Amino acid sequence: MYRVIVPKYALKELSRIDKENQQLIFNKIKDLEKGIFANDKPLKGKHKGKFRKRAGNYRIVYLRENDILLITVICIAHRKEVY
Repeated sequence: MYRVIVPKYALKELSRIDKENQQLIFNKIKDLEKGIFANDKPLKGKHKGKFRKRAGNYRIVYLRENDILLITVICIAHRKEVY
């Protein structure tokens, strides 16, 4: 079981998304909490060390710290705008 931290700015981004996609994103965040990292991809370049989880047309960018079981959500945005 991981502890997931979602900062205020990420919640603000989430509030701008329609309700159907919000529910999908919440379900994906619950998967992160349970430690389900299937199909998550590590990012490259300046975002090295971060991962992304796909939620429909949206992406959840997060930082996973294995040694303390902590996940920090960096941003939630449409796939056109996330990087």
